[in-house]
Amino acid sequence: MMGTGDARADASLAPSLHVGIVGLGLIGGSFARAYRAAGAEVYAFDIDGDILEAARVDTIAGVLDDDALGKLDIVVLAAYPLACIAWLKEHAAALAAASDVPAGTGPLVIDTAGVKSTVCAEAFKLAQDHGFAFLGTHPMAGTEHSGFAYARADLFKGAPMVLVPPAIGDLERLRLLDRAHTLLSPLGFGSFSVTTPEDHDRVIAFTSQLAHIVSNAYVKSPTAQGHHGFSAGSYRDLTRVAHLNPTMWAELMCENAENLISELTGLIDALDGYRSALSAGDQDRLRMLLAEGDRIKRSLDDD
Repeated sequence: MMGTGDARADASLAPSLHVGIVGLGLIGGSFARAYRAAGAEVYAFDIDGDILEAARVDTIAGVLDDDALGKLDIVVLAAYPLACIAWLKEHAAALAAASDVPAGTGPLVIDTAGVKSTVCAEAFKLAQDHGFAFLGTHPMAGTEHSGFAYARADLFKGAPMVLVPPAIGDLERLRLLDRAHTLLSPLGFGSFSVTTPEDHDRVIAFTSQLAHIVSNAYVKSPTAQGHHGFSAGSYRDLTRVAHLNPTMWAELMCENAENLISELTGLIDALDGYRSALSAGDQDRLRMLLAEGDRIKRSLDDD
C-alpha cells in the first residue's frame, strides 16, 4: 500500500454537498450521520422501509432515486459486495445521464465493501462503459455492533481510509483521488492510503477477516461457558469481534477465500508448533516460539 498523507477535515465545504447513500447499516448510516452533522443534504436508500423512516427523522432529506442522482456530488455504496454491484448495474444508465466525466461533473461513486477485487472488477468496467466516475474505498472503522441504530457521526474521525482507483492515466488518477479527498474531508479521516484491489484483499484477509474467524472460533470452547470471574483484558480483547453479522461476513470471506485460506493455513501451522512443543514437554522450544512472537509484535509496534 502507498500512503497519500494525512487527511484534512474541511467541514466548511459540507453545507454545499449533496450526498447519496445506498445501505443504512453501521457504515452507511455513519456516513449519512457524519455528512448530515456537517451540514450536507443527504438522500438514502435501504431495502428496509422502517430504517428509511427512522433516518428521515433527523438524518436524511429524502429517498435516493434516479431523479436525485443529477444533483448529487457523491454516492456511497455501503451495502454488501454483491448488492453494491447489483445497484450499480441497475442505475448505471441514470449515473451516466447525470455525469460528464471529462468535465468532472456528476456524482463520484464509491463503495465501502470489505473486499475489493470482486466489486472493483465489475464497477470499473461499468463506470468506463457508461461514463461515470467510480472509486473503490474501504473506511477502516467499525464496531462489533451492526445496523443503523449504532451509526455515529464521529465513527470515521481519525480513522484510516483506503482508496482503490481504477487503472487509468496518472493525471486522471490524481484528479480522481483529489476529488475523493475533497468530498470525504468533512468526515475527518485521519489518513488516506492508495492500493490495488488485489493488494487490499490480500492484506485485509489478515488484518480483519482472520481476526474475526479466530475470535469467533475461540468462544466455541466449552470452557467459555464458565469464564465469568476468571477473565479480564485478554479475554475481552480476543473475543470482541466474535460478535458479528454472519451473513455479511460469510459473503466477504467467500469473496476473498483464496487469501483467507492462505492466512488460515499459516495460522494453523503456527499453532501446531505450539501444540507440538507442549505435547513433547519441550519448554525451551515453547519459550523460543513465545519469544519469537513477542519480538515480532514489538517490532510491529515500533513501526
